[in-house]
Order: sequence, then structure tokens, then C-alpha cells
Amino acid sequence: MSSTTARRPPAGRQPTRETVETVRAGARPGAAAPRGRGATSPPIVVPRPPRPGRAGRRARLVVLAVAVVLVVAVFAGRLVYVQAVRGPSVAQQARDERLSTISIIGARGQITDRDGVALATSVERYDISVNQRLVGEYRGKGAPDDPDGALGVAKRLAPLLGADAAVLGGELVGTRSFKYLQKGVLPQVAREIFAMRLPGINVDKVADRVYPNGPLAGNIIGFVNSNGQGLEGLEASLDDRLKGTPGTEVFERGAKGQQVPGGYFEGTPATQGDSATLTIDSDIQWKAESLLNEQVAATGSDSGTIVVMDVRTGEVLALADSGSRDPNKPGDSAGGSLAPSVSNVFEPGSTGKVITMAAVLEEGLVTPTDRWTVPYKLTVENGQTFKDSHEHETQHLTTAGVLAESSNTGTVQIGSKLTVDQRYRWLERFGFGSRTGIDLAGESAGLFGDRNNARTPYVVLFGQGVSVNAIQATQVLATVANDGVRVQPHVVRGWTAPDGTFTASKKAARTRIISQETAATVMTMLESVVDEGTGSTASIPGYRVAGKTGTAQNWINGGKQGITASFIGVVPADEPRLAISVILHNPRTSEYGSVVAAPVFSKIGAYALSELGVPPSGTKATLFPTTW
Repeated sequence: MSSTTARRPPAGRQPTRETVETVRAGARPGAAAPRGRGATSPPIVVPRPPRPGRAGRRARLVVLAVAVVLVVAVFAGRLVYVQAVRGPSVAQQARDERLSTISIIGARGQITDRDGVALATSVERYDISVNQRLVGEYRGKGAPDDPDGALGVAKRLAPLLGADAAVLGGELVGTRSFKYLQKGVLPQVAREIFAMRLPGINVDKVADRVYPNGPLAGNIIGFVNSNGQGLEGLEASLDDRLKGTPGTEVFERGAKGQQVPGGYFEGTPATQGDSATLTIDSDIQWKAESLLNEQVAATGSDSGTIVVMDVRTGEVLALADSGSRDPNKPGDSAGGSLAPSVSNVFEPGSTGKVITMAAVLEEGLVTPTDRWTVPYKLTVENGQTFKDSHEHETQHLTTAGVLAESSNTGTVQIGSKLTVDQRYRWLERFGFGSRTGIDLAGESAGLFGDRNNARTPYVVLFGQGVSVNAIQATQVLATVANDGVRVQPHVVRGWTAPDGTFTASKKAARTRIISQETAATVMTMLESVVDEGTGSTASIPGYRVAGKTGTAQNWINGGKQGITASFIGVVPADEPRLAISVILHNPRTSEYGSVVAAPVFSKIGAYALSELGVPPSGTKATLFPTTW
């Protein structure tokens, strides 16, 4: 029987009234009573499910309504949370993701000479860059020479940048939002590029470092890297004060990296660094470099140095090293130290005899007129033998004469009156073995040889067995010339703030080394060197000159022996103003300072005195006798 067939109730179970009514109600009106077999059978009774009441329908509606209200409340609460509670932070986060920050380098302060002549300065330049995502928006005029897109931009830009249009076009294509095309573009070129308004092409102002005088004082000034940071010389040692304070620009960018017009923008201006005024005189520096390079070439020397120092103030007016590099092209240098005058050391030779004479006079052990028998060779009590630079008969010299003739054997006799401790103590008092404190990077303190060696305590008396830099060697005579007071050498005269306010450097430290009387005596003895002794070629017409020649053996090139020839002097000797040293390393034409160095001293001394307007000497020297 199919699922729709009615079932008869089981026997003994009577249908209820409701079921009978249900069956009857389902009968078709007017239907005839069944005929035939089974006509007398009871009617089939089909149960009818109960009809839901009104209360049940109402409950379902209430549940549905509550569910809808809850869903709406959840969405409404979420909306309130997002817009009212988290709204500002979400908006801030979205804006932050659209912000770009650009750093603006502060202009670097100038470096000038003592008269304001610019030795290093920052000039207005521009960097050209591209946002490759925007270049394709360019629309040309439709002509073959002005197509759309990157090629059209390249054709317009290439002539101004001095570039090939095809090569430049390749640089413009890509997905990078920033790429440099050319740095250091001149202002007039940058203005033309900016006026084109080419999509994706940026023109940014920068400060480029230039050195107007090329290699002049390049050993002192140094140079900077591509980011404007000092790498060598004063550019490095004064970097913290020269560099400006960077500024920033924060702006809102669009989807392709462009600045949104009217969008968020905030900027902090960059500030310029302080400018340094040096003690260097550009004219004297130029003359010193010219004379030095000429003499290095003429004598076949490996290198050389000239120092010009004001004995009263410690100001360095010139510091020349041969072969100084051009800071505009630092990569062209052969390398090595930027300023060998402060970083490289050498044995001073006979110029070191000045310390020995000052020491024995200050200690009261000798007088300038004491008499000495001076042989060509001298053997001391420990068996060490010393000799003079030239073979000669036994001489009869005074203390002043020993210095004037630059006798090693005479100096050993005089200096032996000092104990070994005294000898080294006086070397240290005059600054050997310690940095001078000059405001240049890389200064060497110098070296002492083994004082326990049987020979070294004697050779230090005539300037060997100890190594110094050129500033230290020059400072010895500057101290004697300044009435026995050492003044710390320096090259920075003062600073100028961006508002134009000038602040002088602190006064240089001053230390008395010998008495004024001893200093005057040594100065007179040093005049004898020029007037009657080995330094006659250092004389300057019209001026009294005091000085000392020097020749020392040095070790170079992997153990080979070389020579350092020098002359260090003071002018005018009667009213000391300048201490000047001329030092040549390994000259080939002659090994004597009187031949290769003293003539250069005369030339640079005469030039410097003229430039500074120093009047000629008004008196003649009264010298000590040199022989007996």
C-alpha cells in the first residue's frame, strides 16, 4: 500500500470523535456510498495533525524580532566603535601610510683664510631625480621629435643634462619611485628643467662643496664625501661645527608617489653651520707651496715641507706640503698622508742642537764664550766615536762657535755636562715626544730611540736618536724667539655664526720653557750661524736672521738610508715675528741644509715679511766671538 493509503484502526480500538469528523470533513460532498463488497465496512479514519495555536505563532515572531534587533545592535555598535572610538586613530594610520619624509641637508659653513678669502665653501646646486611611475603620463605634441611617455621626456631632458636621449630614456623606464639622474646641476639648468613641468622629474636644491683655490692649502683643508661629511683635514676635525643642522619636509603623497595638492605638509627648515676663519694667509701659503714644489723638483727630493709660524701668537700662517692634492678631486691623489707636516716624523739633525745649547745655558753649566778644542773625531769614555760632517783640522771654538759651525764633536763635549736624565728632560720640555695640540687631525707625537743604548744618549745632543714632526721642530726656535715662552700652535683663528657674529678662538696656551736671558743669548748665538757660520745662504737683505741648518740620517724605503736636510730660522732676529722651517727629504743634489733648504728660507722669509709689512731691522747684531 502506498504512503497515501489510509489504514484501518486495529481491532478493539475505536476511533475518536475528532478522527471521525476529520474523515468526514475530508469526504467529497454528494459522494455516493460505496457499493458492492465491503459496503457495510466502517469508514477509514485518518489522524489529522493538531492545528497550531495563536500563542505559538506569536512566540516565533518575538524570537525573530529579537534576533534582528541583536544583529542590528552588533553592526551599529561596530560602526560606532570604528567611527567614534577608533576613527581618529584609523584615519591617522591611513594618513601616516601616505606620508613621505624628505631630509634637507643644512648648508655647510665656509672655511676662509685670515682675511676672509674662501678656501672651502658651499654653493647652490641641484639634484635631478625621477619617479619612474609618473613618466608615462607625459603627452607630447604628437610630432616625431616629441613623442608621448618616457622617450618624449628623455628627448626634452637630454640636451640640458648633456646626455644621450636613448640612454636617458632607459633610465626613465621602470617602477622605482625615486632614482637619481644627475647630481650637482647648475642653477640655470635646474630652472629650465623645472619650468618644463615634466611628470615624474624632480628638481631638488642641495649644497655642493667646492674649493675655489684648487690645491691651495689642500693638505690643511681636506675634503668631504658625497653626503657632505668631512673625511680629511679640517673638514673632518671641525666637522661637528661646520656641518649644518638638517631640516625635514613631510608631505602626503598620492598612489603614484606625487605630492597631494592641499594635503598634509609640515616642514622644519635647515640651518647653516658655523664658518671657520683660519690663521692661514693665502698669499704666503701660495708662495710657500710654489717655492717648495719648485725646490723638490730641482733637488730631486722625495718630498718637503715649509712652515711659517707667528712666534708671538702661535698662529700658523702657512703650512705647505709638497704635492698637496686638490680637494675638488681627492681621488686623483696618489694616496698617503694628507698633511705629512703633522703626521710624518723625522730626525731633526743639527737643528736639535738648539735644545742642547739652551739646556746647558739654562742649567748654568757653560757660557756662550767658553772655549772648546774641537777635533774632527771624538771618542767618549764609553768607547763611542763621533765625527763632524766635514773632515777638518782641530778647531778652537767658543760655545757660540760650536753652534755656528754645527760641530757634532763640539756639541757632544758641551752636552756631556748634562746628565742623561737632563738631556731627555730638556727634549721633553721643548715638546719632543708630545703632540703640540695643533687643531689638525693625525698629528704624531714623535719617537725616542732606546736611551739605554750606549750611543743614543749622545746622538740626541745633536738631533738624532729622536724623531719629530715639522711643527715640533719649528716650535723649538719659535719658543726661543718668543723670549723662552712656548705658545701652542694653531690654525683656527675663530668662528662666524650664521647670523654673522664672530667669536675668536681661545687664546693659545703659553708655557715658559727657558728664561728670557737664556732665550736672548741663544738668539744671538743663532745669528752667528747666519752671519758667520753654515747658514749664510739664509740671509735676507735688510733683516737680521737667526737660524740653524740641519742634516740628519733617516731610514726609508724598507731599510735604506736617506737624508733629511733643513733650515729653521727666525726673522727679524732683533724683533722676532716669524719662525720658518724648510725641510726636504732625500734631496739628490746635496745633503746639506745650507745648500738645499736655506736659500728657500731666504725667499719665503722675504716674501712673508713684505706681505705682513714688517719693517727692516733697525740695528746691527752684537755677536759673541766664535773662535779663540
